[in-house]
Amino acid sequence: MRNKNTLTAIKIALTVGTLLNLINSWDVILLNNWDFKLIAKILMTYAVPFCVSLYSSGKALKEINS
Repeated sequence: MRNKNTLTAIKIALTVGTLLNLINSWDVILLNNWDFKLIAKILMTYAVPFCVSLYSSGKALKEINS
């Protein structure tokens, strides 16, 4: 079940992270103005939905099994 939750979290992170990056950083990305700060922001934009999804699915499973 954990592998399914991780796979779902990855799919959510890719979807939500891509949308958020397009909304928040599209102009800088299109200008090819890459620097460490932009790369860090992009990676965090993917990491946050991944962590939230994985945490919430784990919490839900814990409540179901209790």
